[in-house]
Amino acid sequence: MSSGAPQQQQQAPPPPYRPYRQTRAATPHSRAVSCVRFSTCGRLIATASLDGSVALLSSSSLAVIATLHGHTDGVSDLSWSTDSLYLCSASDDRTLRIWDVRPILSSLNQSAQPADPNADRCIRVLKGHTNFVFSANFNPQTNTAVASGGFDCTVRIWDVKSGRCVRTIDAHSEPITSVHFIRDGSIIVSGSHDGTCKIWDARSGSCLKTVIDEKKPAVSFSMFSPNGKFILVATLDDSLKLCNFATGKFLKLYSGHVNRTYCIQSAFSVTNGKYIVSGSEDNSVYIWDLQGRNVLQKLEGHTDTVISVSCHPTENRIASGGLDNDRTVRLWVQES
Repeated sequence: MSSGAPQQQQQAPPPPYRPYRQTRAATPHSRAVSCVRFSTCGRLIATASLDGSVALLSSSSLAVIATLHGHTDGVSDLSWSTDSLYLCSASDDRTLRIWDVRPILSSLNQSAQPADPNADRCIRVLKGHTNFVFSANFNPQTNTAVASGGFDCTVRIWDVKSGRCVRTIDAHSEPITSVHFIRDGSIIVSGSHDGTCKIWDARSGSCLKTVIDEKKPAVSFSMFSPNGKFILVATLDDSLKLCNFATGKFLKLYSGHVNRTYCIQSAFSVTNGKYIVSGSEDNSVYIWDLQGRNVLQKLEGHTDTVISVSCHPTENRIASGGLDNDRTVRLWVQES
């Protein structure tokens, strides 16, 4: 019998987990893959390597559509502009490069001529860092601003149009492992080997908050969640944490993977259920339930540390890249 009390609105249960399986593998580089990134439009995957090259692959077949040459040392990170027209790369040669991807995208249209796979697509070289550039991120609100972080312990903000560094922030006491804009472009999170994770005002360069202030372990990766409410922080003690940066409270801890040595790039997956995805030094990709914190799946196939993962913006696909004893880019698709 009804008590007459108002019924609590019940949340719909999350969709049942459907496992991912590997559908493709490719070896676009001669050395370790250091970074994989789906374009914002979802049609391309950009990959970077210690061999100094950047490759653009079909996101469905992993066929190499173009290879971008210009860096004189290994490339550590990549970032797409929100419109997918430009790509930024960060390199041990102390520079960032901006690449014009428009001809490549145009060539994907059915009636279009194929683009020259080896044409020089570099339109800017950003110089100013005095040591390796390890991380780069386009401001999501504009394709004319990029943030970078490097082994010179600075965060730099660049005007892509002029190629000038418009702000240098002495951000950390040890090398910076990651820089990432929040979705409205107003603030930046940085992580460092010095064990801290900090929030910066993108316009003024002032430090708004120190989210983590430990000497150890090193912060190996940090990024804002897609909704801008949380920060995902990786530390070199086999842990990933989800933090509410407004309160500074850690809400979730994800573990089970191995991460003691490398700066492994993780990702949020929000196309079907909400997952945290990360590579691991046991040569696997781990998928956790964001809310429940439990490992949903461990993807095996790589033969070296999986250093980078990326999730397709609209489809249930994951790309992953492996270090020198593997060198593959692998595509994993959720079974329908």
